[in-house]
Amino acid sequence: MMFPEGHRIYPGHPDLGGCARFLHLDTGALVRAHVPLLGDSYWAVDSIDGLLLLVRDPDPDYGGAVRLLHPFTGDFAELPPLGTLLPHLGPQLHGCPPEYRIRKLARIVSASVSFDAAGAMTVTLALPEVGRAAFATPLDQQWTLSSWEHEMGFPLSFQGKLYVLHTPFGEDVHQVLQINPPVQQDGVGGGRVLPPPELIATVPEDKIPYPNLGLVECGSEILVLGNDYSDLYGTQIFVYKLADLALQRFVPIKSLGGNTLFMEQRNISVSSKILHTFKGDNVVYFTGSRIVQYHLGSDSLSTAVDNCSLFGRAPGPSPLVLYVFSCCIRNPWSRGIVFRPDIEGCPWIKT
Repeated sequence: MMFPEGHRIYPGHPDLGGCARFLHLDTGALVRAHVPLLGDSYWAVDSIDGLLLLVRDPDPDYGGAVRLLHPFTGDFAELPPLGTLLPHLGPQLHGCPPEYRIRKLARIVSASVSFDAAGAMTVTLALPEVGRAAFATPLDQQWTLSSWEHEMGFPLSFQGKLYVLHTPFGEDVHQVLQINPPVQQDGVGGGRVLPPPELIATVPEDKIPYPNLGLVECGSEILVLGNDYSDLYGTQIFVYKLADLALQRFVPIKSLGGNTLFMEQRNISVSSKILHTFKGDNVVYFTGSRIVQYHLGSDSLSTAVDNCSLFGRAPGPSPLVLYVFSCCIRNPWSRGIVFRPDIEGCPWIKT
């Protein structure tokens, strides 16, 4: 995972010599790589299987050029500009000034990468801002938008597919949907299209009253997280394996194999071996005023970062947990910002 530096020194900043650091989420190893593209008006908007999805911002043509980059080899694939989607979105972004439409569209984008039998690559984007998905290859001139529109809660990329949460209006259930790679249409001259989302699991509301924490990959499995109260204060956290939910087995798990889950805009699993203050099997999230850790085994809630760590007498490095948590918030992650909850309960202090 690309590592935020703090102090608004974004990855690829001149002060870093065009370099960025990457944290191995299992071992804690920090690797430095020269990534000159990040200093050339390109910003990372997502990380997929070790690759970085970059969007040019600002773009003088408002086009939103897109590249998929391998940060350690420097190899990249040029994809169509995001601006090719704008004429097909109708009034969905008309309330946004033209110079900000690409930024708004890419604000919470989740990408998956798939390969066909011949090895040709396709990138599929979940675009929660407009409830649509789109796909393209490096040979395409524009993105192809899905014909369908759907709520896309907590999009997760996993093994070349996208997974989202959906709560049907007026129903007491939650659904996990799978967005598959594009398929070839039947008939002569038929192009490729994105099939409608596939229903993978239906979860009654009494099993997960509020799916406020979303989906996360942990140990080669997808986990579904929720809680029993509309906010996250003093709540009980439920964690299910998606494979169990697909079989209508509603038995929450109490162990994460020693891992810790960080839940925000993007959810990640981290080995607790690299977080020396954590024992593992924790879920870390922001309540609106503080970052807390919920221990699954004991169903106990505690502060993940104490005020001494945040505001000690002598200035020093922030705790690693804050850097990892910042990786879950897309805009600061790529802008060199480490977030800290204010001691007075204000939303954030930017460092």
